[in-house]
Amino acid sequence: MAAVTLERLVKRYGPIEAVRAIDLDIAKGEFVALVGPSGCGKSTTLRMIAGLEEITSGAIMIGGEIVNDLPPRARNISMVFQSYALYPHMSVRENLGFSLKIAKRPQAEIDARVAEASEILHLGDLLDRRPSQLSGGQRQRVAMGRAIVRKPQVFLFDEPLSNLDAKLRTQMRTEIKLLHARVPSTVIYVTHDQVEAMTLADRIVIMRDGLIEQVGSPDDVFRRPATRFVAGFVGSPTMNLIDADIGDGRIGFPGGDWLPIPDRFKNARIASGRIAFGMRPDDVYPTGHGLPSAAGAQVVERNLRVSVIEPLGNETLVFVAFGGRDWVARMLNPVPLEPGQTIAVTFDLAKAHLFSTEGGKAIVAVGG
Repeated sequence: MAAVTLERLVKRYGPIEAVRAIDLDIAKGEFVALVGPSGCGKSTTLRMIAGLEEITSGAIMIGGEIVNDLPPRARNISMVFQSYALYPHMSVRENLGFSLKIAKRPQAEIDARVAEASEILHLGDLLDRRPSQLSGGQRQRVAMGRAIVRKPQVFLFDEPLSNLDAKLRTQMRTEIKLLHARVPSTVIYVTHDQVEAMTLADRIVIMRDGLIEQVGSPDDVFRRPATRFVAGFVGSPTMNLIDADIGDGRIGFPGGDWLPIPDRFKNARIASGRIAFGMRPDDVYPTGHGLPSAAGAQVVERNLRVSVIEPLGNETLVFVAFGGRDWVARMLNPVPLEPGQTIAVTFDLAKAHLFSTEGGKAIVAVGG
């Protein structure tokens, strides 16, 4: 295992700056996920760490050593690709041991490492098959096994589950989590799927337009988003976000709707009378059908019209009209509702978020 450090890392393609002077410290043995929308620079960053892309400026350190000018094979990393990249004419056994064979390792060592990787990933019954005889999940396990046998300092994953169906993705997430527990290693994992990032990573790096918006634990980025972008990107469904006016003890929304200023923001420094107001669907719910509020929470009710209902079995998403748009409310113990019906909706204002309209930074609440 090795720590990985990025210092003022930049990648330009002509006039386009794909990665814009980012800094990041990844501890030895940590599982870090890079996540963000397409084109945000996450895969480019991973490829620079791997040595598959030249850096424009800055520094990459692995295990305290600057590796800017080292070829991929000299960086002691292993990469698992989206496309599996298996040799179709080789058996699983041959695919697993090929990199060691090229490195001219003794056959006894190759056999031992292949046996160890196949035992960890439950590939023992597949060793004599060709890739064409395997399912997508089995191919991905072989790709991971090929990385394991090299015993690298750092594992790099580039959207490894994007080619799998939903059920297999869930299964493979579990296998990757178990793999990291069983084979302690430093992992850098790129994905556009926030569920993968939230369930797998110790820390999440959220990127946008070549910059890092926030670095934190899954709980941090969900409950304490640093920017409006992070608030709108993390969570499913995403946070309800709307521009609003603030003043005279209230937050005013289009159409005349309003809510009182959350108590914890009453003494916050707010640069202007315009803010972005956000609440997660868990904190806006049909009265009596959501998470119980903590003692002393600031709870407000409004009678609102239902516009759309999305039943999901154990819960229902209820869209209600408020502030000139539809808000998503989560009903945890569903009862029958109809579009057009008016219901009481609870806003747990202790869970509200405020963001600056200039730059989108989170407004810091008093005491938090």
